[in-house]
Amino acid sequence: MSGTPARKRTAILISGRGSNMAALVQAAAAPGFPAEAALVLSNRADAAGLDFARERGIATAVLSHKDYADRPAFDAALDARLRDEGIEIVCLAGFMRLLTPWLVDAWRDRMINVHPSLLPAFKGLHTHERALETGVRLHGCTVHFVRAEMDEGPIILQAAVAVEAGDTPDTLAARVLTQEHVIYPKGLELLAAGRLSVEGERVTIAGATGALPPLVAPGV
Repeated sequence: MSGTPARKRTAILISGRGSNMAALVQAAAAPGFPAEAALVLSNRADAAGLDFARERGIATAVLSHKDYADRPAFDAALDARLRDEGIEIVCLAGFMRLLTPWLVDAWRDRMINVHPSLLPAFKGLHTHERALETGVRLHGCTVHFVRAEMDEGPIILQAAVAVEAGDTPDTLAARVLTQEHVIYPKGLELLAAGRLSVEGERVTIAGATGALPPLVAPGV
């Protein structure tokens, strides 16, 4: 007798307000969503996103990197906590820590991130300022599997927004963030449902017919 597949226990790692965490939590609350927001973990006890999670009955944890001698020690403790909680998928949502290759490899193809640019363009910080300085016509965001190199990894989904005349880094960031809140939950859904496979560092989405078009803001 077949039953409903168990939802994948997912940890969301944050360092601040966690707006992408909130989008993931809200998506996971929908009936039939294949992932469960099982843990919200932060390296900062004052991260505002922890209160959001607690108010919704989601388990939270704080692991301060200041309590560990070095990055490998912190990552070992983080890995142990994730495994103790039975976590199957890890989502980085503004987690402001560089992870060791050891930890990334331990969660290979089970750890995802969202980055505020159309990777491989504008890796790192200040993506919106750099997009405006460069004069690109399209900017956006990317959901990708995490690899040891910063902002590297097989691309799962991307969303594009038009760069408008008179844009500032803040106005552009706001439109990009809206799309992050769309594609990050979708990326988690695809992973938790077992629809993603990685071949030669390229992602194949089972059941997708042809190429998935980017989400382009009205007016493009």
